[in-house]
Amino acid sequence: TFFLPGLLFEAAFHLDLSSARTVWRSVLALSIPGVLIATVLTAAMVVVAGKVLGMGDVFDWKLGVTFGAIVAATDPVAVTSVFRELKAPHRLAALVEGESLVNDGTGVVLFSLAVAYVMGEQASVARMSGQFVVVAGGGAVIGLFVGWVIALIIQRLDEPMIEIALTMIVAYGAFVLAEAAGTSGVLATVVAGVMCGRHGREQGMSAASRAATETFWQYVAFALNSIVFLLLGFQFKAGNFLALWPEVLIGFTAMLIARVVVIAALMLIQRRTREAMPRTWAPVIVWGGLRGALSMVLALALPDDFPQRPLIVAIVTGVVVASVIVQGVSMPWLLRRVGLSTASKSARFTHSGETASSE
Repeated sequence: TFFLPGLLFEAAFHLDLSSARTVWRSVLALSIPGVLIATVLTAAMVVVAGKVLGMGDVFDWKLGVTFGAIVAATDPVAVTSVFRELKAPHRLAALVEGESLVNDGTGVVLFSLAVAYVMGEQASVARMSGQFVVVAGGGAVIGLFVGWVIALIIQRLDEPMIEIALTMIVAYGAFVLAEAAGTSGVLATVVAGVMCGRHGREQGMSAASRAATETFWQYVAFALNSIVFLLLGFQFKAGNFLALWPEVLIGFTAMLIARVVVIAALMLIQRRTREAMPRTWAPVIVWGGLRGALSMVLALALPDDFPQRPLIVAIVTGVVVASVIVQGVSMPWLLRRVGLSTASKSARFTHSGETASSE
């Protein structure tokens, strides 16, 4: 309730809708069936690897399903900043960022259903599927309404401080209203953020209000991300991490393989559609699916009496740290390697032009 609304609203508020419209089908495919498939594949691989390596008592189905749901949604905050710095294609950036926004809602709903399943609540597949549709759809409707109302108010104002306060009301108000109604607060915040960004920020704010609001939310996202990592650090013991490195390696590998399968399936399906992606995008989309603050928040949100909670928190922490360091740090190199960094191209062009003129 404290972390997710601020983190999600900031990303949705700054989403490039013009580019997102060109990849919305791919975004939905990755964010709904893609997350479901990734959850199942990750859980299955973790359980099978546990049995093969003699760790079946650790990696049972309950832990596998919970872990799969926690790490199913991507959170590429670091990657999107690298995209902007290296001037990656706008469609690619919109796909990765749009996916991370929408799949947050799917991931949180799946996480809630997984926790209910592990804690012994009886529910059939049909009932859980129906509950998923109601929770996700209801959250989107509430977010649409709240975002639309506040956007109309913003269009009639020209007071930066009041407009910033209204965006805070949207972020947390939509979340609280949706949760109180038994729907997805995450999706409500995302939809409300997109509405405020499109109809409030772009159409209703002056240049001064827009600059103040964007700066405010950039700081909020930075502060919330920092606090999440600090809180997790307080609960995490280095000795446990070193002792659990095989489990972390299994979890990270399973998560990455599931990502490869989902992206390969998407590219195969969309080959003859308008949204067909160049093959050079595939490794960037796979490697750009980092796990970050959302996975940490979900791990810490597990009930205190949840089976194997300390173990799950430790494994998720290790996977997130590995994801941020390994994938995040190597992303600039990968973008340049596959030729998707227009910044490096323009720099080379400028340099060669200067050399030619000097000659």
